Amino acid sequence: MSAPKPDGTEGRSSLFRLIRGFRRDLLSTFPKRMYRAWMAEYRNPLIHSFVCNDPALVRLILQERPDDFPKSNRLREGLAPLLGESVFVTNGEEWRHQRRIIDPAFEGGRVREAFPAIWSAASAIIARLPSGEIDIEPETSHAAADVIFRSLFSLPIEHEIAFKVFRAFRTHQDSQPLVNLAVLIPLPRWLPRFPSRQTKRSAAEIRELIRELVSARMNAIRDGTAPDDLATKIMTTSDPQTDERFTASEMVDQVAVFFLAGHETGASALAWALWLLAAHPEWQDRVAAEGRMLTPDFKAVSGLKATRAVFRETLRLYPPVPMMVREAAQPETFRDRKVPRKAQLVLSPWHLHRHERLWQQPDMFDPGRWDTPEGKASARDAYIPFSAGQRVCPGAGFAMLEGVVMLARIAAAFRLYPGSETPVPVARLTVRGKNGILIRLERREE
Repeated sequence: MSAPKPDGTEGRSSLFRLIRGFRRDLLSTFPKRMYRAWMAEYRNPLIHSFVCNDPALVRLILQERPDDFPKSNRLREGLAPLLGESVFVTNGEEWRHQRRIIDPAFEGGRVREAFPAIWSAASAIIARLPSGEIDIEPETSHAAADVIFRSLFSLPIEHEIAFKVFRAFRTHQDSQPLVNLAVLIPLPRWLPRFPSRQTKRSAAEIRELIRELVSARMNAIRDGTAPDDLATKIMTTSDPQTDERFTASEMVDQVAVFFLAGHETGASALAWALWLLAAHPEWQDRVAAEGRMLTPDFKAVSGLKATRAVFRETLRLYPPVPMMVREAAQPETFRDRKVPRKAQLVLSPWHLHRHERLWQQPDMFDPGRWDTPEGKASARDAYIPFSAGQRVCPGAGFAMLEGVVMLARIAAAFRLYPGSETPVPVARLTVRGKNGILIRLERREE
């Protein structure tokens, strides 16, 4: 069974139609030929960008010369109200300083230490899920937020402030359906601005709630009563080069991006993974069998081989972050085309992961491909769900552990069936279902 793509149409000639297309859904705006093209140039009075699907260009931008292709400053227009000067939007020495503090929290055994939080959040969603047909997205969003708060602040989502953040973030997502519009299209002053007033209000509410959590944790650290979780680890780690720690304001920025990256992406990936299992019962049975072997002591996690393959395939077909944008710091030449300074360079996991010249049967759900030489070769060239190079997501290992454990445990607790409507993927803050993702659940007997 082929995994669905958006309801795609060929490219628009009118700039204003293009803008409307981006606002409606980024994925279906690009023409179908992008699933075969190595590169495409878009140029008109407002846009000069290059979509780069050539693996050699992706490696050049992300791994070989990343400092020559920084994140675009236009990214701040959409994200600054929520993320401030967080590691997600900064460049250069400021970004390196932030990563030197953040990275130790996700190294080695620290990821394993998050397992109890993931286990507890999985138990909570299993107890909460009803039988019958539901939109699974709100449930995975709830569960992913639960994991983040348990891991960061040792608080379940039921905690008053944690739940307020979660509720405010849902409002924020609804008010800002496409965060990268300002990056791809430098809007003139006379057009309606992004983000909207509602987006700014919801971002301010989230940041104020996070500020309360950060302030309370700083007091606990001073008192010696802070739990040994991710927030404490990050707030007590100094930059080994400058000996500086994050200030309270800087920590608010970082917690905001952890919530955005960890909650939104985790929710998207888990929802699509559950739908794919519902549509492929033979893989569902294998994942459920592995889930029944799991115990709260982490011992059986290494045995989740089928589950891990399913989750990797989900990230291929439905990468939570469908596109990334970099900027050329100087003139370049890509595939014999002149790339001017400040041109926007679009790297699209969505198109790269489904590229017809890089994957065998790219639209087919096939977790078995990860054990084949062809699949492994494709993954080396064309698989970047967590980006790559020095800006690879620091929480990639955490995200994989969370997704695999949650998927296995839910499949072990419920038999999953496709809902009454096939979901259509659209790009909001992450890849979501246009009208939700409907799944029918039937609780398995103990």
